[in-house]
Amino acid sequence: MSLFNLKNKSFLITGSSRGIGKSIAFHAAMHGAKVIISSRKIDACKATAKKINDHLGSELAFPIAGNIAIESDLENLVSQSNKLLGKIDVLICNAATNPFMGSMADIPSDAFDKVLNNNIKANHILANLVTPQMIERKDGVIIIISSIGGTRGSNLIGTYNISKAADIQMVKNMAVEYGQHNIRANSIAPGLIRTDFAKGLWENPTLHDHYTSTHPMRRIGEPDEVAGAAIMLASDAGKYINGQTIIVDGGATA
Repeated sequence: MSLFNLKNKSFLITGSSRGIGKSIAFHAAMHGAKVIISSRKIDACKATAKKINDHLGSELAFPIAGNIAIESDLENLVSQSNKLLGKIDVLICNAATNPFMGSMADIPSDAFDKVLNNNIKANHILANLVTPQMIERKDGVIIIISSIGGTRGSNLIGTYNISKAADIQMVKNMAVEYGQHNIRANSIAPGLIRTDFAKGLWENPTLHDHYTSTHPMRRIGEPDEVAGAAIMLASDAGKYINGQTIIVDGGATA
């Protein structure tokens, strides 16, 4: 059997109606998993779930709307996922926000709070909601989509980078705390990827040209190139990887 086989596994993926989350959901289903498609808007969730199910000719994707900024939505998301799939084997915290670009000296206090709440606290809450069942089964995987921004400073997205550095630390803490229960926690730190979330960066000609001209591979990344790392970490292929951050940036940080 393939090391990447995910048959009978159940995934909960936040922010999975588009971009990196959508790509992870598609490839998880391709490898046999059942996946919860979640984002704020139910219509977008339904459209993505239908696209996956139609492509595979099987009902493996299920839509549930939820706003990561609202704790009761997170509780409902986990509860409904358990009802639909019977369990959550793999939690992937992909949804995030970045409402401000510019100097940290200029970020409004409410925007700062929003970044930390959505990019750190929401992941913490979701992990706490799913770990009890994982502990009971002695099996589980948690993956947080961080960013290479979490490994370095920035004069443009500084607060966002703080939140992503916290996510990198969060999986280390989870690995130490839950590793004894056969729960693996890791993060993935993408570079610049062609998603709607990062449009403000790659659609800016000056930023795009500077990034690609100095990049080892002379291009930005694609969502599927991040999804591969997630599938590996979620499957038996990543069975002894714990507390780590895999950088997927084509060599940008090198």
